Amino acid sequence: MPPSRNRPPFDADERTQLLGWLDMQRAIIRWKCEGLSETDAHRAVLPSSPLMSMAGLVSHLRWAENLWFEVVLLGRPAVGPQFDAEVEDADMRVDGIPLSQLLAEYDRQCAVSDEIIAAHSLDDVGKHPDFPVSAASLRWIMFHMIEETARHAGHMDAIRELVDGEKGYY
Repeated sequence: MPPSRNRPPFDADERTQLLGWLDMQRAIIRWKCEGLSETDAHRAVLPSSPLMSMAGLVSHLRWAENLWFEVVLLGRPAVGPQFDAEVEDADMRVDGIPLSQLLAEYDRQCAVSDEIIAAHSLDDVGKHPDFPVSAASLRWIMFHMIEETARHAGHMDAIRELVDGEKGYY
C-alpha cells in the first residue's frame, strides 16, 4: 500500500510524526509521476540542469535513501552511482531506464529504509567510518530526508507543469 499524502496526527509521538512526514513526501513524489509519458518523464526542462528530469529525481531520491539509511547510519559499503567520482551526478543519469522501473526501485529502497528506521532508536548515530556525517542521529537523518524529499517534490512540481501543464497542491 503506497504511503498516504496526509499529514501525521498533531498528537502523534515523535517517531510517528517523523515517519508520517517522510511518507507523505514520498507519496507526493509518486503522485507527481502519475500519468507521465516516458518522454516527459525523461525530459529536462532547465538548461542549466540537463539531468534534472522527473526520472532523474526519482533515481536521485532512491540513492539518497540508500546513502543516508544504509551507508551512513548502518555503515554498509558505499556502493552505488552516487559514489562514482568519475561521473558527475551519476545517480541522475537514467536514459533508457523506464520510469516504472525507477519508481519500483525507489519503493523498494523506501521499504528498506523503513525497516532500518523501525529497528533503531532515533538517538542512534551513524556507523560509517569514512563519512563525517555519520555523527548524525537517526532523528537528524529523518529530518534531512524529509527536507531532501520535499525540496525535490517542489522541483517536480515545476518540472511537471513545464512538461505537460499538470499542477497539484503539493
